[in-house]
Formats: sequence, C-alpha cells, structure tokens
Amino acid sequence: MERPPRHWVGDGFHVFPVFGNLAFKEDLSPLLMFDYAAPKHFPGKVGKPKGVGRHPHRGFETVTIAFQGEIEHHDNKGNRGVIGPGDVQWMTAGKGIIHEEYHSNTFTREGGEFSMCQLWVNLPKKSKMTKPRYQPILKDQIPSVSLPLNKSEGGEEEPLATVRLIAGEMDEVKGAAKTYSPVQMWDVIMPHAGAEVDIPFPAEHNCIVFVRRGAIQILSGEDGEGKKSSLGPQDVAIMHLDGSSELRIRVEKPDTSLLIMGGEPLNEPIAARGPFVMNTWKEIEQANADYRAGKF
Repeated sequence: MERPPRHWVGDGFHVFPVFGNLAFKEDLSPLLMFDYAAPKHFPGKVGKPKGVGRHPHRGFETVTIAFQGEIEHHDNKGNRGVIGPGDVQWMTAGKGIIHEEYHSNTFTREGGEFSMCQLWVNLPKKSKMTKPRYQPILKDQIPSVSLPLNKSEGGEEEPLATVRLIAGEMDEVKGAAKTYSPVQMWDVIMPHAGAEVDIPFPAEHNCIVFVRRGAIQILSGEDGEGKKSSLGPQDVAIMHLDGSSELRIRVEKPDTSLLIMGGEPLNEPIAARGPFVMNTWKEIEQANADYRAGKF
C-alpha cells in the first residue's frame, strides 16, 4: 500500500493516515481509521499546550496509544486523564461526546520526543447510541503473553515475542479494554532478528499488521494484493489468513515493534462524515443537528 503524506491534526500531532483510501471500508471492519505520529521532537515552552481543541464525536470509539511523551484528554462528561509511554486511552463516543486532546502540561514545559497513534473503532448499530465511556488504561494494567519461550545458550528461557493485549484475547488471557464487539489490538515486541514466531489470530477476523519499527516478513496468509508481505518501518498489510488461525512472522531486524489488530467484521453499512460515523446519511444529518442544538 502506498504511504499517504503526513499532515497536522491541530498543532500537536504530526500524523500520516496509515489506512489511506481504505479507511472507513468494510475490509477493515470493525476498525475505521488509523493515524500514526512517528517520533518527533518538540522543544519545551511556556504557554498553551499543543493539540486539538474541543470537537464532537458520535457512533464510534477512539483509541489513543502513547509511545513517547504525554497526552492529556478532557471531555464534557467530566473525564480527564494523562497517558504516558505504554498507556492507552479508550474513549467511547456513543450517542455523543465533546473532547479535546493535547500535550500534557509537563511535556509542554519540558519538551522531548513525542510519538503516538490513534485508531477509530466502529460501534455496532445496536451500540452506536450507547452512553459515552472513558477507559484510562495504564501500561501496568495491560496483560502480556510471551510467544514462545526458547532456551538461550545460557540455559535461560526468553520470549521470541511479547504481546501486550490492549484488547482481545490470546491463550485465554483477556485484554485490558472493554469492547462492544470482538476486537483484537496487540502491541508486539520481537527482539531477535532471524526468529520465526507463530502468532495465533482468529481466522474469522480481519487482520492488520503495522510495523512501528524494525522489519518483518509475513510467511502465512496473503495481503490485499494477493502476495506475501515484507514490511519495513511504518508499513502496513491487511491480511487474508485463508482460514488459518495463525500468523507466521519472520523478524528481519532486532527490536522490531508491531501493532497487530482487527476484529470480527460488523457487516453493517458505514456512513462517515467528519467526526461522526453512523449507518445512514440521515443519521449523520441528525448527529449534526443534535450537536448544533447542544444535545451532546
């Protein structure tokens, strides 16, 4: 997939849309959109934090993962939180929420490297008008699974991959986030070049692999263009596992970091415009009318 150009979201998030023109398509369901901000240095300053001001959402969820720096959230339901490296904010817009996202006061003052991503996760039709919800998930609350354990020359066991389960399930270990449909969202660290790792993944789910750093070759399944995938930094592959319940990956560079994500397709119409994602254009018009009328 050709990589789209970067753009600014507000003045604090320099991102590129990872899914490009496939965003908001059923091939990704239940995922909708994915913005990634590669590491960027921000100098310390005095004054208002950089970020995005108050804006509304309805009909889906935003998932923000911090890799470097700190991100602060505030919404009109009274939720407020700061996340740092390894932490996650999972916000359910539901029937309507107004929020803002920005660099934390500490990061604004001190500056430093900043990197994050945000994914939009669709809500099933029955849950689109659910009550808004905010889940602050700190890194210590995210369970991990090690795959597999191989003995090193010194006799000690060490994992070829460590999978942080933000959402979903693996080996009967459940992820940290509560979701409205089956969603997998895994932060994967693969330290050893040359290792081949079989990662279990539900065969009936859409499967997306994103390389945050390092390089891999995917040895099982095919991407959307019908071929095996070799991926470098910030590359993405939308996989067809062809009924297999495993994803076999060969690590090409040490300290490789992936996001593996997807879920059970909703198989429902997607109507998306601006900050709203519903099933019909009439529902989008109603969302705009409700927001203008102060009903959020």
